This record gives sequence, structure tokens and C-alpha cells, in this order.
Amino acid sequence: MITAEYIWLDGNSPAQLRSKTKVFPDDTEFNLMPIWGFDGSSTKQAEGGASDCVLKPVMVTPDPIRGGNNLLVFCEVLNVDMTPHASNTRRHCNETEETYYEQEPWFGIEQEYTLMQDGRPLGFPRNGYPAPQGQYYCSIGANNTFGREIAEMHLAVCLQIGLKISGINAEVMPGQWEFQVGPSSATHVSDQLWVARYLLERISEKYGYEVTLEGKPVPGDWNGAGAHTNFSTKKMRRSYEACENAAEALGERAEWHIKHYGVGIEKRLTGQHETCSHEEYRWGVSDRGASVRIPWHTVHHHKGYIEDRRPNANCDPYVVTKLILETVCSHANSDYNV
Repeated sequence: MITAEYIWLDGNSPAQLRSKTKVFPDDTEFNLMPIWGFDGSSTKQAEGGASDCVLKPVMVTPDPIRGGNNLLVFCEVLNVDMTPHASNTRRHCNETEETYYEQEPWFGIEQEYTLMQDGRPLGFPRNGYPAPQGQYYCSIGANNTFGREIAEMHLAVCLQIGLKISGINAEVMPGQWEFQVGPSSATHVSDQLWVARYLLERISEKYGYEVTLEGKPVPGDWNGAGAHTNFSTKKMRRSYEACENAAEALGERAEWHIKHYGVGIEKRLTGQHETCSHEEYRWGVSDRGASVRIPWHTVHHHKGYIEDRRPNANCDPYVVTKLILETVCSHANSDYNV
């Protein structure tokens, strides 16, 4: 028999991953994975009197957790009349992406996360705090690095099934890690990020660890967790001026972006710990305290990409990439039309 793990996003804010298993005979021919359904009244996506919601497969990969011929089936949620469910942010992202397809936009997302056990990050003692941050970023050694077995196993299974993971590293706070997805299109990079998040949760289950995507998992003098989003268009990859124009354009709708860049974002974007305040917008070259950073090599090569440092770790990548596309690619001033 073959198992297919159907995965979807629920109606919570921020959205949580849900999944359930469908079993198929070994001789099943998969020309197209069948749609399925679930009880939306248990996921904040329907009322009990009309509880059915539809799962439409959008991405299928091998299942590295169960192995063999088993599958992961990532789905979008539809109503029973086959229209997009209100919680289906993927559909809006895909429509926006199609609008600006000719500009060839690319995204890369840096997903930070924190591994927790017994209510505290790995590396934090039962009472009190570890040594101040500074020694943990990209660190090695048992006194500095916590949770490497999870990060390494996660990287291995993501690569095994063909996800476009481009790197991992230990982050500034103990127990905090990052993996990068991309570059790819808005919808594709978001699909891959959600599947990568699913695999991270499943692997951590085995060790009894919790994965938190909270933007500020520990108050005080500790870095928060973001999902820095790198962005370019064909024109930006040919012109440094277009990169500056894109950074300027993002400032025109700064409040709108902040509103939709993740739950609890104001706790992280304080103007400290490598952030710009959520009440301010500015961009700069090599400036990790800016809202948007232009990397030094973009300046050096007179072309490249920009990094939006504002999205929270718990953001919905479909929403973030859609907003960046709308703001930059549709800017009314032709000088900003990149």
C-alpha cells in the first residue's frame, strides 16, 4: 500500500499546518492526485452545519518521513463549489504573479525558527539565561550550538525530495536556526517554504521539540525571528538603479506591508536587535538595521536584488510575496516600474 499525506493550511492567524493520511493500493496510477476533503469546523474554516471543505493538490513530492513510495501532497483549500476558500491566500498570490509574469520576479526567503523544549529555547538553562548573544551565530561546539541534529536532518530530507533549499545556519540566539528557500517565483517559493515548514515540524516531533515561528520568542536582549525576503526582477538583475527604485517603492505602502507581514511583528521590529522600528521605513546599503537592505555586492556589481527585512518568521509567504509584487511591479511612477 502507498500512503499520501495530504497537507493544508488552516484558518488560524497565523495559519497552522494540518495533515491527514490517505491510503492507496500499490498498483494505483497517479496521473493526477485526487481531491479530498476535511472537516472545516475543526480548523476554523467552516461552521458545523456546512462543515465540508475541499483539498486540491498543488504540489506532490516523495515522503521522506515514511520513505518508500509514499507521498506528501500539499493542497490548497476550496469551497465545495470549487471556488477558493476565504483562507486560501495561495490563489491570490498566484493571480498576482501571473499579472507581472513578464517582469520575471524572483524571491528567496530566509526562514528563521526557534527550537523549544519545556517552554524555553534549546541552550537556555532551566533557571536564568545563557551567556549573552554574540557567540552563537554560525557557531560550532557544544557550548554554542543547540539543535544542530534537527537542522542537519531537515536540510537532508528537504534536499532528498527536491526542495530548493539554498542553505542553513545557526542564528544569533541559542536554539535559533535559519534555512533559505529559493530563488524561485512567488507561488513556487511559498509552496516550498510551507512544505519545508511541515517537514521541520515532523522531524522535531520525533525529538520532543517544539518549533516556534514567533517573531519574539524570548523578551529582552535577544534577537527575534524573521523571514527576510529577497526580491528581484529582470530589470533589477540588470540595473542597480532599478534596485534603488524598488526600495523606494516599498516605502510608499510601508504601513500596509507591516500590517500583513506577521502576527506580533511590533514585538520584533523595535529598532533594536538588527531591526528597524515598525513605525519607521528606511532602506540602506549593507544596513541590517534598515527596513530594506541592499547588499554590498548588488552595489559592487551594479545589479542584483534587495532584502526586505521586515517579515516575521510566522508570516504567510503567499501574502508577503504578493504584496511585494503589487507594490514594486505596479508602482504608478514609471521610474519605479521594474
